[in-house]
Amino acid sequence: MAALQFPCTIFKTQNWMDDYGAKDMRCGDLTEAQLKSHYRLDYISDRVDPWTLTRRSSMDRPQSMFCCNLRGQGEKITRQQCAAMLFDEFRSLSRQFSLHGPYRCLIKKMITHMQNKNGASFSDMSLNMALKEQLLRDTSQKSSTRILLTKALIKSIDWEKEHFPIEHQGRLRDAVLSGKLPKFDRFQDNYNGMGITVHDTWATHMTLKSLHIENDRYRAVVHYKIQDHFGLDSDDILKTKFSQFHFFRIWFMFQRYNQFGFKPFMTNMEANIEINGSRDGI
Repeated sequence: MAALQFPCTIFKTQNWMDDYGAKDMRCGDLTEAQLKSHYRLDYISDRVDPWTLTRRSSMDRPQSMFCCNLRGQGEKITRQQCAAMLFDEFRSLSRQFSLHGPYRCLIKKMITHMQNKNGASFSDMSLNMALKEQLLRDTSQKSSTRILLTKALIKSIDWEKEHFPIEHQGRLRDAVLSGKLPKFDRFQDNYNGMGITVHDTWATHMTLKSLHIENDRYRAVVHYKIQDHFGLDSDDILKTKFSQFHFFRIWFMFQRYNQFGFKPFMTNMEANIEINGSRDGI
């Protein structure tokens, strides 16, 4: 049997990397009328009104008895001033989703990236650290791709010839499919900054970079490359759990309103994970 050569791609999701045609990557395609009528985004911010380009006062808010009479009568501002003020509010509101932990500053970085980088992809060492930590801390025998690959390698290696038969390559993909791909939907991700920055993921590629077999033991390095989209689609904002927060209302308006159209972007993260095992499974 021929031996598998490395590096070797062992898994790819059906979703493509760099898929700019995805629903949550749409940008600048909606009018004020559409945003108000279909998405119920009449009121976006307590600080400014992006529809009339005016500052709001404390009385020009839904909870004020004067709001209906005063709306649109505030100080006029430019579209650039409006965007700057809304981005400051956007960052300020993000605190409720990133209370503490080593990743709490990521969401502010990503909001600023959306403001200034015109859709360029985003990567950060903290994202890579978060991915590696998630992979190493997942100890589920049934869902951890790291653990499932460990078992698949033990069963599939030709221990006598000390190589991995190429005809068994599909077993590695099957092992990944039987588990759960890395995502940030744990309870702690609701407040550590990862749930709001990544949460689910769009595309995953896994590569077996190396495999060393000797004395009935093996050591392998698996490279995880994961991509998400920092963008909202229509289904997101139509859900009450999102639309109730000014944070998401500002985000959707910035991304989809044809007078702003700040581009969503690809979020890239990667990690190398070492796995090892022995012929007897110990």
